[in-house]
Amino acid sequence: MTTTAPRDEQLWSRCAGCSSLLYRKRLRRNLDVCPECGTHVRLGAPQRLAQLVDPDSFRALPDRVVEVDPIGFVDVLPYPNRLAAARTGTGLDEAVLCGTATIAGQPAVLAVMDFRFLGGSLGCAVGELITRAAERALADRVPLVLVTASGGARMQEGALSLMQMATVSQAIGVLREAGLLTVSVLTDPTYGGVAASFATNTDLVLAETGARMGFAGPRVIRQVTGRPLPEGFQTAEFLLRHGQVDMVVPRRALRGRLAALLAAAAGAARPAPAGSAAAQVASGGTAIAAVPAPRAAGSAPAEPAGAAPDVPVRSPVDRRGPGATPDPVDAWDTVRAARHPGRPTTLDYLDSAFDGFVELHGDRLGADCPAVVGGLARLDGRPVMVIGHQKGHTTAELVARNFGMASPAGHRKALRLMRLAARLGLPVVTLVDTPGADPGVDAEEQGQAAAIAESILTMTALPTPVVAVVTGEGGSGGALALAVADRVLMLRRAVYSVISPEGCAAILWPDSPAAPRAARALRLTAPDLSRLGVVDQIVSEPDGGAQADPQGAADELRRALSANLAPLLEVPRAALVRRRRERFRRFGAAGSLAVKR
Repeated sequence: MTTTAPRDEQLWSRCAGCSSLLYRKRLRRNLDVCPECGTHVRLGAPQRLAQLVDPDSFRALPDRVVEVDPIGFVDVLPYPNRLAAARTGTGLDEAVLCGTATIAGQPAVLAVMDFRFLGGSLGCAVGELITRAAERALADRVPLVLVTASGGARMQEGALSLMQMATVSQAIGVLREAGLLTVSVLTDPTYGGVAASFATNTDLVLAETGARMGFAGPRVIRQVTGRPLPEGFQTAEFLLRHGQVDMVVPRRALRGRLAALLAAAAGAARPAPAGSAAAQVASGGTAIAAVPAPRAAGSAPAEPAGAAPDVPVRSPVDRRGPGATPDPVDAWDTVRAARHPGRPTTLDYLDSAFDGFVELHGDRLGADCPAVVGGLARLDGRPVMVIGHQKGHTTAELVARNFGMASPAGHRKALRLMRLAARLGLPVVTLVDTPGADPGVDAEEQGQAAAIAESILTMTALPTPVVAVVTGEGGSGGALALAVADRVLMLRRAVYSVISPEGCAAILWPDSPAAPRAARALRLTAPDLSRLGVVDQIVSEPDGGAQADPQGAADELRRALSANLAPLLEVPRAALVRRRRERFRRFGAAGSLAVKR
């Protein structure tokens, strides 16, 4: 809707769908849906709650947001100034409202996002608030309802905002293990990191009429593909036709539909068994995977958690050997080095750092994505499952491999191999080198967001050791889909970021191309990410970079992998998953909230 006058309280609105001039009070009575054409106006979180929950039943969670500026981000404005403006303009502390309520008498915990607040972007505080909402749902043994409205992860918080995709996903995973219902309601718009995590990995996914959802936005897809988009692309009806949502619900029916679903779940709910993961979290502990854990090859039998050897969750160490090159002079130089066509690819490392690689193909659903390769190999004599993005060195190879951008079939192939590794008791090694997931029309039709979300969710509870290495580009959710690991390593000239510098510059800088400035602001280099705790170890590269001495780079990689994998093999599976979850839980909790006492 566009309004006809600048006053706060306006009498009339013009519909953005049919251009009808509408009396505002009539529009409000119709739940902000145009009575002429049915266009659903975007709602703020307070309005949404007023429409969904029983009168006077909402109780905000007792958490208060404090200032969060983890990387000191500045574009044309410092990030704290943008936060202050968003708070003034919306009257909210952050881009989500969380609390307890009843819907037609059925109790639930709700987390409702607000697109007016920096595009509903997912940052550390938002991730923390939603995670605490999930923990409250677990403690109260009630369903969790998420109402999404977001453009994606928050650029101004760098890779830490990307980590929130895993932090919230694992909280949903704990609710799944506890047998509690999770429901997401997609509203317009839901894109990027939110779409590729908690918006699509809940038990039920509802789409409000008029909602749009996807991993990549329409503008990006048009730019990448150079072709027009199909009519109705990424709309709620499109999602229903392509099997990506359970139902499309008009706003007037949404409250009743949620009430019916919550009532059905209440009838089937069971209390958490004593000693279960759910019971541990409800009593203040940390949940572990509720699946039987096979013994990894070469590891000791499972022991009580208290007897496990102490493997640090985080130990940022720079293991540069003699003759290692100094840091590139600036972040943009590092970006260019990470993209160098001569850098070793996953297949190159499989040939030089591993032995006996046997490639396995296919997602078992109808496709084999060439941008992801994986299979069985040996690392210093130890059997492992290795999965990685594959780019190429020549233009022909890059095109054939889709520049290392995985399709949904690629993510599902990777998941199939990870699950196979867990059943066989093999550790998983992932090699990350992608500018991002495939942003094409076909990928969206095949459920790109849901495929990434399922990969992230599964890796949070995979009962086998996982070590990830960013070898070149670590681009957004496409990278995280292979990097929810016990240990995350990074080659010195690699980069890992919530968005590409070019993408960030196009959104936040209005002047001439500002990608170099965006690269510096995003804190995407290995030393930056080591300081933030996202990366556990920086792996040295030979003089001139990995492309100057591929075998030397492979030797460094092999030594780093062996050193990081060996202690993980001694950790009982339950403790392993618990520690992995603790690792990602800290990315949300790091100073983002103060709890009222």
